[in-house]
Amino acid sequence: MEGKMEYKLASSTWDKEEYDSISNVIESTQLTMGKKVAEFERAFAHFVNARYAIMVNSGSSANLLAVASLLYKKNKPIRPDQEIIVPAVSWGTTYYPVSQYGLTLHFVDIDPNTLCMDVAKVKEAINKNTAAIFAVNLLGQPAELDKLRAIASEAKIYLIEDNCESMGATLEGKQCGTWGILGTFSTFFSHHISTMEGGLVVTDDEELRDILVSLRAHGWTRELSETNHVYNKIGNDWEDKFRFVLPGYNLRPLEIEGAIGIAQLKKLPLILEERIRNLEFFNDVFGQFASIRLQSGPGQSSSFGFSLVLEGKYQGKRRELQQAFDASGIESRPIVSGNFARQPVIQKLKTVMPKSLPVADDIHENGLFLGNHHFNLEKEIKYAAEVFVEWSKEN
Repeated sequence: MEGKMEYKLASSTWDKEEYDSISNVIESTQLTMGKKVAEFERAFAHFVNARYAIMVNSGSSANLLAVASLLYKKNKPIRPDQEIIVPAVSWGTTYYPVSQYGLTLHFVDIDPNTLCMDVAKVKEAINKNTAAIFAVNLLGQPAELDKLRAIASEAKIYLIEDNCESMGATLEGKQCGTWGILGTFSTFFSHHISTMEGGLVVTDDEELRDILVSLRAHGWTRELSETNHVYNKIGNDWEDKFRFVLPGYNLRPLEIEGAIGIAQLKKLPLILEERIRNLEFFNDVFGQFASIRLQSGPGQSSSFGFSLVLEGKYQGKRRELQQAFDASGIESRPIVSGNFARQPVIQKLKTVMPKSLPVADDIHENGLFLGNHHFNLEKEIKYAAEVFVEWSKEN
């Protein structure tokens, strides 16, 4: 193996266009949410083929509003005494809004290949108290959303998608994040496109769109139409701008973030092409190692990162591999949270737990992931494979 090189987890996708967008907004003096945010929302909704996209200040806030909005639906709202089915592996802010609104998190194990929720376990978990399935498309890989949507439809419950790691992923040609009644996205630095901080909720439901818009900004009616699904205006602009009707938040994005999003979205198709090419190359290179399990599944992944799960003789040796990667300048991370049921915060959440979560436990103990980028990574992937081969000789 030749000399040490640097293989980072994430990198910037910005160039002059994004910085010019920032300058233009600053010069306009319109810094709070305005026309650029609205333009980005329309463009993003068009990209994913959804009726509405609502931009917020983070993907975490997108999850918060998605859950909150379902409590305020006039027809069939979810209730705090109900349960939402969630996968055992995801980011913390998939779970927190569910708990913060008093609902119970019903955990199910994940599929060993997709790393997304196990459809058979979801079927088993549904009961008379189930309000929704909260699917997570992990590391760019679509969950079995067609099957989950069918299950939700049969049970007459909601399907929500946390698509924060999987912008641009598709199943049967349909964008992930649009299979359920609501889908969430993140535009944080390390994600497919970056607006610094930022996120979006998408939906085809006009009532939910109105609820989301109101909840995003103080629970008022200011950004709503004269006639809407939350609270109709009276036609007195002075009063209508300060009428509070829902217990909302201030989760508005900055106008700068909207402007950056417009520039970034234009680049997304090429970003996805390069990430997918890198994924195919990674699978070719690391697929030759018999004691590593790679992520796989239906649809087209948008490849947030490259997962590795150690099997056979390498089980229990993740720490040693992580240290070998680190010493060689290769950044790695756990597979999201690992088994979230093993995180200390779980004691503060209302949960229903199965007796065991063996696949999530396996991920927790034997899984890690390497970063993907918007540029060619053949050298970095080959280097990572060489480091793995050298490490395996000693293990």
